[in-house]
Amino acid sequence: MDRLSSTTIVPDTFQGTRDDLLMQMGLIWSQIKAPLIVPLLRLAVIVCLIMSLMLFIERVYMGIVIVLVKLFGRKPERRYKWEPIKDDVELGNSAYPMVLVQIPMYNEREVYQLSIGAACGLSWPSDRIIIQVLDDSTDPTIKDLVELECQRWGSKGINIKYEVRDNRNGYKAGALKEGMKHSYVKQCDYVVILDADFQPEPHFLWRTIPFLLHNPVLALVQARWKFVNADECLMTRMQEMSLDYHFTVEQEVGSSTYAFFGFNGTAGVWRIAALNEAGGWKDRTTVEDMDLAVRASLKGWKFLYLGSLKVKNELPSTLKAYRYQQHRWSCGPANLFRKMVLEIIKNKKVSTWKKVHVIYSFFVVRKLVAHIVTFCFYCVVLPATVLVPEVEVPKWGAVYIPSIITLLNAVGTPRSLHLLVFWILFENVMSLHRTKATFIGLLEAGRVNEWIVTEKLGDALKAKAAVKAPQKPRFRFGERLHVLELLVGAYLFFCGCYDVLFGKNHYFIYLYAQAIAFFIMGFGYVGTIIPNSYYNFLR
Repeated sequence: MDRLSSTTIVPDTFQGTRDDLLMQMGLIWSQIKAPLIVPLLRLAVIVCLIMSLMLFIERVYMGIVIVLVKLFGRKPERRYKWEPIKDDVELGNSAYPMVLVQIPMYNEREVYQLSIGAACGLSWPSDRIIIQVLDDSTDPTIKDLVELECQRWGSKGINIKYEVRDNRNGYKAGALKEGMKHSYVKQCDYVVILDADFQPEPHFLWRTIPFLLHNPVLALVQARWKFVNADECLMTRMQEMSLDYHFTVEQEVGSSTYAFFGFNGTAGVWRIAALNEAGGWKDRTTVEDMDLAVRASLKGWKFLYLGSLKVKNELPSTLKAYRYQQHRWSCGPANLFRKMVLEIIKNKKVSTWKKVHVIYSFFVVRKLVAHIVTFCFYCVVLPATVLVPEVEVPKWGAVYIPSIITLLNAVGTPRSLHLLVFWILFENVMSLHRTKATFIGLLEAGRVNEWIVTEKLGDALKAKAAVKAPQKPRFRFGERLHVLELLVGAYLFFCGCYDVLFGKNHYFIYLYAQAIAFFIMGFGYVGTIIPNSYYNFLR
């Protein structure tokens, strides 16, 4: 008996200590809850509801504009003069403007042949086009392969230039800027920008150049992206849904109303005179394309978006590549806004309404609020109201507005409507990284100028992999573990459990689903299956 009583002393001690600790935590919580937590959470709810309304109004406005554009048939050919370039017997090929095609590359082993081949296959008088391959590759083997490919096309009579530099200063912007310094560029009127995985159709120039030729006010003609690997996995389908909305709605609205939108960095044709007047390429942010577009717009130039002209390209196939891309796409605009907001306000060449559009609609709502409210409201504040029932979120803010915004976002990809729930969960997880990147850009923190080229697999390798079973690469556990996602997932799961026990709003259905999504991505089970041939190639 003495032995038994002595063995129960330790557990009883631990039990008492645990109870004391829980009581102390409960006491602290009760003391700070009413005077501090409740007011702060109410303030956070109000701020999030205001941001939600801003985003809601913006989405509804763009939806109305798109409907009017479709109803009244405001096609580009009706808004701007377009007619085919006619042959001139006396002038010959001199009647055609000189076109430069720039293809910036960096260790693009998987896609260099695709992009160079597509560029060299463009239909245009051979003496009126120059293909310029800007190779910043650091792998000497890849550099040799790209140079040999250029020489191969050159032997076929294509005017192709292979250009390298001894540094990577400015990354893509630096390469494009250096490419424009060559003497042969001076004879060119227009420049086409193509990233290494983009493959324009042969008629690309015949569709775009006439707009620039017959409309001196136009600086840019932007084509739409067509994703060759959208059906590769669920993650690429999610990306397609987000980007289709961007091209179907955002770009079309900008083009139809204020003749301004963000240049997508590729699949576009610039008037070289406008590019130079705007100050050329600058590497002060990781969104050199958007930087150039804003500066050119402030000079009074107009842009045209051609949604009917599609250029094939590739979506990131791995979560790692997609995260790096989204960091750049979220951090860069925020940092550019910080650098240019005063310049936009002080500009005297554009109307006040256009300034409002660029600052409020383009930057604040789409590039800042959209990311911040998605994560802060739906993944932090709304779950927190479960723990603090004194703070309530009105049903219109918690259910109706998010539902309408989601449905409006889904119109760009009707074929994926059945994936809407997965898209919501996926986007909410990615909003964590977008929000973090947005604040890094606004505050100019450590990773503000981080530039990591998006990994590409290439159509050729995928075609070979189509007949083989996919194989999971040998990732080490530590490489696949994403701590932030796991922490947020744990927080949401705890809130869900609390709602089951004490809540009344049935938020636990959403909280559990969103927690599972964070856990799945936190443990790296998204974007980890890649084609077998590509994995073998990497080994």
